Amino acid sequence: MGTISDQSSFFGVILFLLFGVLLGEVLILAGGASSDSSFDVNYYVTWGSSNVLSLNEGGEIQLSMDISSGFCNPKRLALLMQLTSHTDKHDELDFEFLGNREGRPYTLQTNVFSNGEGNREQRIHLWFDPTADFHDYKVLWNQHLIVFYADDIPFRVFKNNANIGVSYPTQPMQIEASLWDGDSWATDGGQTKTNWSQAPFKAHFQGFNIDGCPSSSTTTQGQCYSSNFWWNQEKYWKLDSNQQKAYENVRNNYMTYDYCSDRPRYPKPPAECLQ
Repeated sequence: MGTISDQSSFFGVILFLLFGVLLGEVLILAGGASSDSSFDVNYYVTWGSSNVLSLNEGGEIQLSMDISSGFCNPKRLALLMQLTSHTDKHDELDFEFLGNREGRPYTLQTNVFSNGEGNREQRIHLWFDPTADFHDYKVLWNQHLIVFYADDIPFRVFKNNANIGVSYPTQPMQIEASLWDGDSWATDGGQTKTNWSQAPFKAHFQGFNIDGCPSSSTTTQGQCYSSNFWWNQEKYWKLDSNQQKAYENVRNNYMTYDYCSDRPRYPKPPAECLQ
């Protein structure tokens, strides 16, 4: 995967606005830390540029793909948006949009890697159609917890349990997005295949904001813990009561898989699942 520059963030909040869910092995985007909302300032296309159109002075990106570019039906896709550290034992935070059969809800899978260790998948059915309008997808990441959001609704929380030996993402990370043909596994468990006759397909991205602690050769993690950064303030150390209710509602009504509950896979639950 390509990277944009030497810029990356230790901690912060990252905002994605995505219209549509895509796949195809065509496009990779990369980003560094900036509050500028223009795609062109901190992102670039590493390949597949003929399928990318910049709109509204870089404030919106249109992807247009067909079978020749590796793209397929929006209901048969896998789209990955992630933060990643590009190290041997990498940290990574994933949003993966998995297609489904017509009339069934989209699946959003998330994963957390720390020090090269992943296998922490959770899946939810989205309570809206992500292809019908723009939606916000965010990650809040500080030294206390990581929160995944969809339209300001928290649906996953990964707490810092380093005190009991659970590794926690602390490396500088950059934003990337990639699209690929996932109908062998991602769409309805690989049971539903692509209808290529419906190509070409288009999707739009907006809102490329990042609030973060920019890393450099002289930046330390301690500096990035400063309360001068809004996401480090005490009120962001845990969910408030309203957020907790919304979070529990998603878990109770929309969660379809949680690695913490997968006893065939983990007869002994991972340590963080017991907290």
